[in-house]
Amino acid sequence: MRPDTKNFKRGAAKALGNERIQANLLGLYNGFDRARLAAADGTPDWELMREQARAIKAHTIDNLDYYLELAASNVEKAGGTVFFAKDADAAAGYVTDLALARGVKLVIKGKSMVSEEMSLNERLTDAGIEPVETDLGEYIIQLAGETPYHIIAPAIHKSREEVTDLFEAKLNSPRYEEITELAAEARRQLRDKFIRADMGITGANFIVAETGTVALVTNEGNGRMCTSMPRIHVAITGMEKIIPSMDDLGIFLRLLIRSATGQRISSYVTTVTGPRHADDEDGPDEFHLVIVDNGRSRLLADPELRESLYCIRCGACLNACPVYRKVGGHAYGWVYPGPIGAIVTPVMTNLADAKDLPFASSLCGACREACPVKINIPRMLLHLRKEVTEGRKYPTERNRSVLEALAMRLWRLSLSSPAALSIANSVARVLQKPLLRKGRIRWLPPPLSGWTPSRTFPAFVRPFRQRWRG
Repeated sequence: MRPDTKNFKRGAAKALGNERIQANLLGLYNGFDRARLAAADGTPDWELMREQARAIKAHTIDNLDYYLELAASNVEKAGGTVFFAKDADAAAGYVTDLALARGVKLVIKGKSMVSEEMSLNERLTDAGIEPVETDLGEYIIQLAGETPYHIIAPAIHKSREEVTDLFEAKLNSPRYEEITELAAEARRQLRDKFIRADMGITGANFIVAETGTVALVTNEGNGRMCTSMPRIHVAITGMEKIIPSMDDLGIFLRLLIRSATGQRISSYVTTVTGPRHADDEDGPDEFHLVIVDNGRSRLLADPELRESLYCIRCGACLNACPVYRKVGGHAYGWVYPGPIGAIVTPVMTNLADAKDLPFASSLCGACREACPVKINIPRMLLHLRKEVTEGRKYPTERNRSVLEALAMRLWRLSLSSPAALSIANSVARVLQKPLLRKGRIRWLPPPLSGWTPSRTFPAFVRPFRQRWRG
């Protein structure tokens, strides 16, 4: 997926004006977010698990080179092959070249956000290989020629009627009206793909370093079909998905599943360690693990932003975020939307293009509260806002006008002493008179006009001490 992060404001306005999308996004709060809260309340020692998981992630990321080498060594001991990809192009090239070398014509895919980073479907198609998404939401999105709208629910912006129209147009199916009928039609369409595919591609929710095991969490069973039926299995993951041990996996599975969907456990938890052995009933003849950097090393090298690599991609921060719940996923312009996307996307792509994203937050802290590993997202957003305006570590054109800079200096000066604040208040009370309507400031002139289309401000009044003295 090629980044299109320059148009956040335009994409946000488009989503805000779409009543159907607004109704669908409301389901994030009524569905996923409330389910997460209920699951957390019903889990003994929930806060203790969050603290343990955070400590494990902090330790792993601080020692990432060691755990990456350990994981690679154990994957190879189990008979698999490991490829470290510096960027998305290298990762996509490895997978495409492997498919061509093995004569693969059809690839089935489980959900993988990293493959979206790589534009893998486009690369495979250009090479004459048919990629087919098998997660139902991803399948719908692929048929529509779109990108995912949400990490967990990629087609949440689509209505049942839109999916009906899509299936009728793309699959020549009867006009089904019920969701169960649409799901059954997708199952019929995909069954033949599962049988004929030569390669299965999945993501990885976690990689266990001590065993070289890939762990996958799904609710549809398609992930297990992708790992066991084709003769080649390729798992693609970001380098931050490493965890040290199988004991740690138990903690992270409970946190991930309950934070993502509110379930106690998902329908399928699949673990894969290398290719099939002689006594295995099923499994691939070849197993390849592609570990992708693609800008993550920049996050790793920055002490202010390294914490973002603790993310386990549960989507809880999206569901809790009042901004995401109004503007949706496509406005962010890349694979990772929402609060965590507003941090990782600018650094992994280009802060100069994505400079609006760190400001796509009310800084209310709901994302930090929802995060199962307690990532301090608001702090990092503030750091990136500073980088946008000052550009010390991530050079970009200044995003602050001369007028804004002057206003901030005057504001700072007005708060420097009681006398300065009193003078500023007196001046403001005079200047506000043409703008007052019924005791409120309802309109501001450019360049401040963006503050008042949907809000008003109270009038400046005489300080309390002056009024007390009469």
